[in-house]
Amino acid sequence: MKVLLIGSGGREHAIAWKLSLSPKLKKLFVAPGNAGTDELGENVEIQPKDQDGIVKFCQRESIDLVVVGPEAPLVDGLVDRLKKEGIRVFGPSQFAAQLEGSKVFAKEVMRKLSIPTGEFEVFEDPERAMDYVAKKGVPIVVKVDGLAGGKGVAVTTSMPKAMEAIHLYMVKKVFGRAGERVVVEEFLEGEEASVIAVTDGRTVRLLASSQDHKRIYEGDHGPNTGGMGAYSPAPIVTEAIENELLEKVFKPIVAEFEQLGHPFVGFLYAGIMITPKGVRVLEFNVRLGDPETQAILPRLKNDLLEVLDAAVDGRLSEIELQWKDEDCVCVVIASEGYPDEYQVGKRIAGITSAKEISGIQVFHAGTKRQNGELLSAGGRVLNIVGCGSGIFEALSKTYQAVDKIFFDNMYYRKDIGYRAARIHKKK
Repeated sequence: MKVLLIGSGGREHAIAWKLSLSPKLKKLFVAPGNAGTDELGENVEIQPKDQDGIVKFCQRESIDLVVVGPEAPLVDGLVDRLKKEGIRVFGPSQFAAQLEGSKVFAKEVMRKLSIPTGEFEVFEDPERAMDYVAKKGVPIVVKVDGLAGGKGVAVTTSMPKAMEAIHLYMVKKVFGRAGERVVVEEFLEGEEASVIAVTDGRTVRLLASSQDHKRIYEGDHGPNTGGMGAYSPAPIVTEAIENELLEKVFKPIVAEFEQLGHPFVGFLYAGIMITPKGVRVLEFNVRLGDPETQAILPRLKNDLLEVLDAAVDGRLSEIELQWKDEDCVCVVIASEGYPDEYQVGKRIAGITSAKEISGIQVFHAGTKRQNGELLSAGGRVLNIVGCGSGIFEALSKTYQAVDKIFFDNMYYRKDIGYRAARIHKKK
């Protein structure tokens, strides 16, 4: 099969790596890709938002399957456009992608289907939002309605900070049109985790659980980022919790979209909070998480291309997902200053040495090759991924590999996986 993968981040490099292992793969193209994906296939200078360019390329190269990695082209309707042109594609329709593209839409779906989530209200007027927060008190959560790269969420513990978030989102419009509406939500205490499913519109198969580390600094302090690391499995997500999510969250969502005439084909990601009162859904994404993917896919025994192909054809019921009995850790190496201002163009060294360690993969995110040199080209630059027998071996290998990497002003968290390590120490 000739496959076109859309995207350029660490998630896409991990997907490309897993697809490249498939005996079904004839040729892999990645648009636009990064320095890592270029080693596995052919990078194509087409941006994810260029629907015309993608369609023409697929027709010219007789692409058998398009796999869409990031959320923006899904929300923009790329899948609908490709299907209209008769091109096979894995990913949800624009209608279904509203689950991520609009937090208001997602919350209303959860309310309709009685999916457990935090109490919330929606506001289009900043003064009314501020009045509501003043009445409810803090801590409280303020979220922009639209896409904001994982950064349009303010978990506020003081009234001035809550009011400032509303002002920034709705008045100053720091996230543009995404902040025209906000969701003001109950603050939930507990531990977050990520559970992702793959579905063909009817059958649902859960991927291995994982846990992301959103905050920039150790101990989960500082502003939110796209994710500074992850590990899989998440021991806090028990088999009972997985079964509850399957029956009370994923299956109802998939059944609802089928009934609405918009079958959900793709990855459906539930960000959950495990509270003293039970599991609550915080948000939905309509694609694989980043960096969760980097920690999940190395544990998958199945041929990923076979799984995606079956989902597009409505044959997912024929496949049972199988997982390696090991833990996997991903540590993100970022440019200093991320998620705010940072420098690029720094020469990267040490990747070859890192990959010599058994069980290590290095997935590129913000990288490029220029005049034969590997340079940083983004906020999140590299993903160092290590697998081992248990969380402690996986962590040891991963940080041993991280120590081999160097570029000027690099930054990474030194406590990825601390929750899992704490749970295992108690056993």
